[in-house]
Amino acid sequence: MVIDMNEAQVRTLEQVRQVVGGIQALEFRRPEDDEGRYGWFEQVLRRFGYRQLSRADKGAVLAYLQRLSGYSRAQVTRLVARWVQALPLVKNYRRPEHAFARRYTAADVALLAEVDRATGGLSGPATACVLRRQRDVFKVPGFERLGDISVAHLYNLRSSAGYRAQRVVLTKTKPTRRVDIGVRRAPAPEGRAGFIRIDSVHQGDFDGIKGLYHINAVDCVTQWQVVATVQTISEAHLLPVIEHMLEQFPFEILGFHADNGSEYVNHRVAKLLDKLKAEFTRSRPRHSNDNGLAETKNGAVVRKEFGYSHASGSQRGSPSPGPCTPSVALCLWPAHAHRAPAHAGAGHACEWCTTDRATDHTTRLNSRCAIEAAACAAEA
Repeated sequence: MVIDMNEAQVRTLEQVRQVVGGIQALEFRRPEDDEGRYGWFEQVLRRFGYRQLSRADKGAVLAYLQRLSGYSRAQVTRLVARWVQALPLVKNYRRPEHAFARRYTAADVALLAEVDRATGGLSGPATACVLRRQRDVFKVPGFERLGDISVAHLYNLRSSAGYRAQRVVLTKTKPTRRVDIGVRRAPAPEGRAGFIRIDSVHQGDFDGIKGLYHINAVDCVTQWQVVATVQTISEAHLLPVIEHMLEQFPFEILGFHADNGSEYVNHRVAKLLDKLKAEFTRSRPRHSNDNGLAETKNGAVVRKEFGYSHASGSQRGSPSPGPCTPSVALCLWPAHAHRAPAHAGAGHACEWCTTDRATDHTTRLNSRCAIEAAACAAEA
């Protein structure tokens, strides 16, 4: 780029429009701090006599300030409005002088986690009683503040990030090594139903007890969603669950898209999809939207329904289920809720057909209603 002038030499509105349009090259070093930018704002506004400009010329100056300052249009407008009102250009947001004091420290949260670990996670009232006795009866140091904690705030501390960091361990999907299973690209349904996106949601490990995994599958076009719950995501447990989930969709499976987790990218799942003649695609690196639909359903449906708290299918020390007995809880979330269909006669009890559309309520279906729900979707 050829440097023709520096910013201080921009004196006319024609030069401003050339800079904004990219016609005129400009040498400008933006101040690093906000105070320096605010001072430069005042210089530019005084230089062009902003108060006396027409509406079109003011728009050109605003675009000029936005382009060189890096601020958004809304922030530039706010700063210019303050300057027009003869107010100082300073930051109005700062830390309050008298902020709320934090009563329970990180050491108290760690001590509460240790007590819950020792007692097995009692209810709030029982735990508050234990903390009070530790302070008043046994005179244990460190319980001075926890001895007065209310039951409501005890639950607040249990849901805090510091508490969960000590007791709950979330396992993220482990990517596989470079393999030739599936095609790394986004699915292309082109308006056709049957292209499934799938993802796993972990309920977290709690004090060494493994948490459940929710397998979330949703169709790209119809938003038909199936959720299953398993104790582990090993191939022995997960493969029959995936096969059973795919059977619940009321249309032919044409595509199967997953991230690069080893629970999906393996030869057994690829063999199952090859048997169904379904296309197997995987997410690409640095393309987070490839499986974005399943990720949004994880938060909007799975986390909203099951929450973030730990849930386990077996107690500590109990034997894990065999490879042929996976723990499955199957749910279906259809895409639309509308009037009862024509086939609904006396005694019809299809939950999906009788759901109020305005309530935005998540409706569960069992496999017996899948055929009726498919007929409802076809009528819609």
